Amino acid sequence: MSMDIKQIQDLIKFVAKSGVNEVSIEEQDFKITIKTNQAPTYVTATVPAPAAVPVPAAPAPAPTETPQPSAPKSEDTSNYVTIKSPMIGTFYRSPSPDKPVFVNVGDEIAAGKVVCIVEAMKLFNEIESEVSGKIVKVLVDDAQPVEYDQPLFLVEPK
Repeated sequence: MSMDIKQIQDLIKFVAKSGVNEVSIEEQDFKITIKTNQAPTYVTATVPAPAAVPVPAAPAPAPTETPQPSAPKSEDTSNYVTIKSPMIGTFYRSPSPDKPVFVNVGDEIAAGKVVCIVEAMKLFNEIESEVSGKIVKVLVDDAQPVEYDQPLFLVEPK
């Protein structure tokens, strides 16, 4: 999964604003390093390895506990579509604090409908749904930072 030019430009602007001296992103087939002339600020981040296998011994000692009903709930989400953040920024559910939210749980949405805003570098980017359906869950709190490709909403497709 490589980044497109717009995402790279947004990342450059975000790095310049954040005051970080250097950012390096490396994926399987893609690597980018962005350096600024600012005084160094050291930030270390680690990305967890994908496909961590759950330990089967954990459910065995607690067969009488109530977490068992939660397992079918996580299976139920498999038929939902996830709306993800296309960029790094701050998630907002409404266009301004005094306006109503774009969508609530239970709302019917159509493809192309604005569901939230992600602010990056003082630019407010409207995030549109790519799917028609019903909002099942809002996964991020208002005014919280989000990462690129972070799940924002679960949608039950029509």
